[in-house]
Amino acid sequence: MRNRSGSGIRLDYFQRLVNRSILKYQNPATGLIASRHDIEHSWVRDNVYSILSVWGLALAYKKTADLDEDRAKAYELQNAVVMLMRGLLRSMMMQSDKLEKFKKTQSPTDALHAKYCTRTGKTVVGDNEWGHLQIDATSLYLLTLAQMTASGLNIIFTLDEVAFVQNLVFYIETAYRTPDYGIWERGDKTNHGLPELNSSSIGMAKAALEAINELDLFAARGGPASVIYVMPDEAQQCQAILTSMLPRESSSKEVDASLLTVIGFPAFAMDDLSVIKATRDLIHSKLEGKYGCIRFLRDGYKTPREDPNRLYYEPSELMQFENIESQWPIFFALYHLNGLFRNDKEQADKYRQKLDEVMLKTDDGIPYMPELYAVPAEVVHEEIEEKNSQKRVPRGQKPHMWGQSLYILGRLMSENFLSPGELDPLNRRLIREDKPDVVVQVAILAEDAEISHALAKHGIHVQTISQSYPIQVHPARVLSQIFSRLGKSKRLGLSGRPSGEIGLLATSKLYMLDNKIFAFIPQFIDAHQFYMSWDVDFLVDQFQTDMDFLARSWTMLGRPLILFLVSNTMLDYSREMPSALIGTLKKLQSGYISGTRVHMGKLSDFLTTSCMTQLDFLRDQDDPSQKEGNVLDFIDTILSPSCPRPHLLAAAKRARKTSRSVSGQAIYGIVRRSRSIQIDSEQIPGSDGSMPTSPMPQSEEANIPFQFDSENNFQHLRTAVSMHHSHSMTLSGHHNISIPQGNEVNVHELLENLKQSDSLQEQADIIHYLYTHKGPDWDTGIDSQRKCTVRDLLTELYEKAGHWKQWWLVRHTAGMLKKRVEDLAIAATDLVVRQKQLSVGMPPYGEHIITCPLPPDELASIIFNAYAEDSSSASLTQELLIYLAMFIRTEPKLFSEMLRLRVGLIIQVMASEMSRTLQCTGEEASDHLLNLSPFEMKTLLHHILSGKEFHISAIKGQKPAKDVKETLKGESREKKLSIVSRHNKNEVKDFARLSTREKVVSQRDLDLISAPAEPESKKDKGDDRQGQWLRRRRLDGALNRVPVGFYPRIWKVLRRCQGLKIDETTLYRSLTEEMTEGEFKFALEVEIVLNQIPEPEYRQLMVEAMMILATMVENDNCKINMDQIILVDHIVTEANRIYVETQKIPPDILNNCMGARGICFHLYDSAPSGPHGTMTYMCRALARLFNLPVQNGDLECTIS
Repeated sequence: MRNRSGSGIRLDYFQRLVNRSILKYQNPATGLIASRHDIEHSWVRDNVYSILSVWGLALAYKKTADLDEDRAKAYELQNAVVMLMRGLLRSMMMQSDKLEKFKKTQSPTDALHAKYCTRTGKTVVGDNEWGHLQIDATSLYLLTLAQMTASGLNIIFTLDEVAFVQNLVFYIETAYRTPDYGIWERGDKTNHGLPELNSSSIGMAKAALEAINELDLFAARGGPASVIYVMPDEAQQCQAILTSMLPRESSSKEVDASLLTVIGFPAFAMDDLSVIKATRDLIHSKLEGKYGCIRFLRDGYKTPREDPNRLYYEPSELMQFENIESQWPIFFALYHLNGLFRNDKEQADKYRQKLDEVMLKTDDGIPYMPELYAVPAEVVHEEIEEKNSQKRVPRGQKPHMWGQSLYILGRLMSENFLSPGELDPLNRRLIREDKPDVVVQVAILAEDAEISHALAKHGIHVQTISQSYPIQVHPARVLSQIFSRLGKSKRLGLSGRPSGEIGLLATSKLYMLDNKIFAFIPQFIDAHQFYMSWDVDFLVDQFQTDMDFLARSWTMLGRPLILFLVSNTMLDYSREMPSALIGTLKKLQSGYISGTRVHMGKLSDFLTTSCMTQLDFLRDQDDPSQKEGNVLDFIDTILSPSCPRPHLLAAAKRARKTSRSVSGQAIYGIVRRSRSIQIDSEQIPGSDGSMPTSPMPQSEEANIPFQFDSENNFQHLRTAVSMHHSHSMTLSGHHNISIPQGNEVNVHELLENLKQSDSLQEQADIIHYLYTHKGPDWDTGIDSQRKCTVRDLLTELYEKAGHWKQWWLVRHTAGMLKKRVEDLAIAATDLVVRQKQLSVGMPPYGEHIITCPLPPDELASIIFNAYAEDSSSASLTQELLIYLAMFIRTEPKLFSEMLRLRVGLIIQVMASEMSRTLQCTGEEASDHLLNLSPFEMKTLLHHILSGKEFHISAIKGQKPAKDVKETLKGESREKKLSIVSRHNKNEVKDFARLSTREKVVSQRDLDLISAPAEPESKKDKGDDRQGQWLRRRRLDGALNRVPVGFYPRIWKVLRRCQGLKIDETTLYRSLTEEMTEGEFKFALEVEIVLNQIPEPEYRQLMVEAMMILATMVENDNCKINMDQIILVDHIVTEANRIYVETQKIPPDILNNCMGARGICFHLYDSAPSGPHGTMTYMCRALARLFNLPVQNGDLECTIS
């Protein structure tokens, strides 16, 4: 008989340790481990962490076995692991109905349960009795399942189980926009059951998605049907959101020690070393103690001041937990493991020693880890005075099996029984290694031969779609429908992938099915999606942005391949290629574009270098007799419309009506009256009612005939000739679209008008009336051959307006059709997780606040409800959210010190800027704004966010070709607005003078704005800065921009006084007891109060007054008695009184220059600093209110 080796004896010690502290609690029937010996509850997260040490010990025995006994022990331990993982799977599969519901609702009540009965595997509490939505727990299970399967364990046995795991992937893939209760199960740190967006959940989900992607769950015995697929864009979105959130955990937690599991073992979710270091350092400085790490600041769990009779805390209680939070040794175990995985011997040794100091031992010498160490009640005051000065006592579970397992795992690694690669066979720890530069492959395709010839004239030779054979090219929506079949299981009642959106990473691969290769056009080019793809300038700009995105985000094997389809819709009115498109294609030929390396070629050239994915999951597992050809037929059915759609733009040679019926006159202008964009008349120079009005921006090329490629299509609406708006509209706009009294509307007469009309405006008014009064599904009877509903006519009008680039009508009809931009939810999430709240709807009473990520349909519903009948603003809001998300990803500095983005107010500011720069009325400004192309709208928004001075001019379009021009009635060319930055000092002065010029500039005179200015009078030269600071305050107020460090400084002011009263609302000192100065929730409380001020310029004066208070608090050494409620409004009104007195403004002049809240316009238009700045007058006002001994002439403020 052989003697056991030293390693075998040592492993036997670890086996005893595992059996005595972990496996003794495993149920022999279900395989689940009770997290506590006195309660038969098995938490998913605790079970997975607990079994990791058993798995590690099995691997160690298997590797070093020198006796049959060792191999038997390895086999037994492996089966214990499989039994637990299958026990959890069985418990979750019994809730497959909840999983199916959650895919659609993301509701906490539809979530899989977080814990199950140890004895039966069934649920133990109700849906509303626990914070079950814990995405990190489900993600941890999937991550561990992937790692164990890769190591050789067989855990999944049937295809139904494969389908369930695939649906678990769908369950976690929206983690980046799904608030949950987090790793500590209670959500917000007040424990009131408020879910939050947690970095720890997002990071674990991202790791799980990457680990399980294209993994065969049957391992070496599997086939195509047992492979799991993950949409790469979902994992990348988790990555982007995680990077933006770290080192913050959530809105209520500045940092959390659980993030150690995200930046290190087991997730290894972050590849940015700087973010990893910042997170680790913050945890070390704020959370680490002598006995472990506290979970998060002001954590009251099991502290002597916690009330054990209730689960929640009152907000005012949180401050009493400061400096006495319980310390958890489990985080020393994580530090130890991460040091071993990073090969950082110094860190590993340091925390192994710390672990030895906090581990307890049983009577027979078995070490075990307590749940936490708490401050004894009798030394609480001493600990508060000097942190980490008192000896703590162990509390909670003994052993804490989660921590015990990680401790054992660390000891196995430190004694060289396990290597990092054995616990991480998928090599997730190598994610932070440097990767080679990505070369983006680009294949340009022409829609038909005519497009191909047009590009060839410019030296760009491309294939048509038909010439790309044998590769089949389809739009992205086809790929979306294909993936909707993924994960279906009739026996479990599970449908496929719920989302209809396909990201750029997914369409940058090639796909294979039955030896046929498929390529897909990106979603942003698909004309069937949101209307922004109809704007070539925007499309080209988006294409360049996506190239950079691919170069930065691509992590798969092979090179990314992006297809760009040049279609007929991209041609201008003269059937020529737009210069922006040609210029971009020329840059692609050079090999570089915007700093990104590209390779442009034919589609077939990239077969061997592109990433390839199999689509074998298309076969229905419930129908084994399915033929190969039937699978390919499915793709053809996606492209075939369910019913023939009428084409729109065929030329109609009918006589134009010269008169309008009584019914037509009654509803004329109804579209414009549905708008809610309001512009304060005080913001419009010369708004005395004498300003001329101008028609809606008009395209004279409206008669250009357009040929269709099918003879079976027909039109219901005539080709438009006149597209101008009515000249009558109230200045503010409103939702009252009722018909004027005395004008009865004859519907049959309206339909006859609709048949004869060739004016887009008239068609829009009639269809809008029918939509609102008859409903979208009302049969108009226009078509004698088939049913023609109002919705059909509206869709025709939408597509016709898109062809003629009448963006005001495109936006209006898109809103009425309730069209939703594809990436709406992702855009809103990008903003919200970067600590930006959103509001949609027009202020002050129609705003809806969005504080957390929402599902796409719910978000779209909120937007449409916020604007009621104003369809144009609903569409524009979706646009602006997309642009804001683009900017915050690429230029986050634009949003510095902006906490809430009020989209409705931004729309009003944009209209106001249009009115001011064009010197036109409010109604004209809203017309011009809504008729900006998407690219122009994006440019205008960027200029407003950046604070750049800009001017708007008209650029004449190219003349159409001769054969087309003959069909035109007008000779003039199309006018297009151009938004250009001011660069030099003179231009800025001209820009500022627009507020004081006497000449009113209409749409017809737009060219004058960019022309050289005529010599101004001496008076004008002296006042060339007039209006500049007023405009700046209005912009900053509308954008909710505050000075750097504003919210922490206000927190300090509240600590000194009883409260701050701001416009009838008071911020009380108690807020500082509930929240820390750097907490996001405190900033929100201040912002909510400031947002109740409707006038943006007055809001900014209030912010300046609060900054003066903060400066006084920081410099008075607590000498000034501030123990009162300070009325901030009084500071501003007193400053205004001092200003009027100092400037000696006569009463008659003063009455004519009063602004918002009775504050003088000239004070609004004063610079903040300097001897005559607003801050100086506020300092004097503060001195008066607090009776400070300061002479007026001795006081000057230089704060800016």
